[in-house]
Amino acid sequence: MAAIHGEAERLSQALEGIAQRLKTGDRLVFLGNYLGYGGDVGGTIDRLIAFRRGFLAQPRTFPGDIVFLRGWQEEVWHKLIQLQFSVDPRPVFQWMLGHGVAPNLAAYGFAPQQVEAAIREGVMAVTRCTGALRQAIDARPGHRAFFSSLRHAARTDDRRLLFVHAGYDPSKPLELQTDILWWGGSDILAFDEPNPEFFRIVRGFDRQHAGIKRSSFAVSLDGGAGFGGPLLAACFDRDGAIVDTVSA
Repeated sequence: MAAIHGEAERLSQALEGIAQRLKTGDRLVFLGNYLGYGGDVGGTIDRLIAFRRGFLAQPRTFPGDIVFLRGWQEEVWHKLIQLQFSVDPRPVFQWMLGHGVAPNLAAYGFAPQQVEAAIREGVMAVTRCTGALRQAIDARPGHRAFFSSLRHAARTDDRRLLFVHAGYDPSKPLELQTDILWWGGSDILAFDEPNPEFFRIVRGFDRQHAGIKRSSFAVSLDGGAGFGGPLLAACFDRDGAIVDTVSA
């Protein structure tokens, strides 16, 4: 599933479409950016946690059959709750506000003004603020565990398919990929030769929100959920061909 960006109602519709299509042996990968921009960030996480619980309750289903990747929104969120370690938190937080963090704060009962006031007071106030934010996360059942379980990438057992949030550096093996996985880099759709490790790469966030796009060695899924567009999901066969889609 592509970037959700706090669109809880679209997520519910998409999950219903996925549930109707699921067959024994299917595996699910959520491609990051659950947070930000949309109007119900907390409800989005609640729905993902509930769906995972229901999915794993099915016979012959295992924890590794459903994977949630870290997107750049989740990376920003992780840095926010460690803001007290920033050398100069004021510009860092302003940058975060420009990249959709305000709805995430609101989901846990905080306003940007509270963080800004703490920054003006100094590092001890920022530490108290981020501590209170952690407590608010803990007060939402399953939320801390959800954020702690996010993975950098996912691949099929035969290494035919690699799933990433935004980008991939073909000059490095998977275990050496770093921030490029969520911040992006070279457009994977522009890769003009096969990757030595994977037959096809699938990403869930596209800054252009251009919908479903395919190239010889990559697929991009992002219809613009959170920016007025639909939430997209796709079903792939073992060779990386799209055999079905869901749009909500």
